[in-house]
Amino acid sequence: MGGVLELKKIAITGGVSSGKSSVCRLLAKHGVYVVDADKIVHDLLSSDSQIREKVINLLGSSILIDGQIDRKRVAEKVFSQSETLKSLELILHPAVFHEMELQYQKIKDNPKYTLFAAEIPLLYETENAKLFDSVVVVLADQEVCRKRFMENNKGSGQSFDQRMQRQMNPAQKAAKAHFMLINDENIEDLEKQVIQLLTKIRSN
Repeated sequence: MGGVLELKKIAITGGVSSGKSSVCRLLAKHGVYVVDADKIVHDLLSSDSQIREKVINLLGSSILIDGQIDRKRVAEKVFSQSETLKSLELILHPAVFHEMELQYQKIKDNPKYTLFAAEIPLLYETENAKLFDSVVVVLADQEVCRKRFMENNKGSGQSFDQRMQRQMNPAQKAAKAHFMLINDENIEDLEKQVIQLLTKIRSN
């Protein structure tokens, strides 16, 4: 092992458009090294030839635009087909968690960072909570989340519902987690909660 004390790993999870990314931006501002599962997926689909080939074989060449995998087309293909979605996740999830571990190994002895945090929407669904020292769930009112989703992603209410249906209920996630952040107010309120959270985690 590297240093005397291992750098703690925390996972940030929660429902669709609950504010996970906002929490991660605030964590990064306060000295936490942050990785994002969705960004890793994006990088894998654009630059990992083995992953690209497996995904194209699974879903067909109609997911390509100018030779690149289009995530919107991927989503349209899989969200209404649970078996295909499972097959896609079996390709992507192991690669995502492998990349996270590589990033952790790179920075775990760097004194610049006080914690390692990973934004993982499907943490409990992929049964990977055990890889982390603490799990933080970000909760927000469902109608607030729906409105945010439609504004930020220009997606439909139906698309929001489809995504929520494939996730564990946010209240169930909260019951399993070590910490909970409520994101119904403004960013200032959220930052106060993040600072309190960091104090608790670092003192444990």
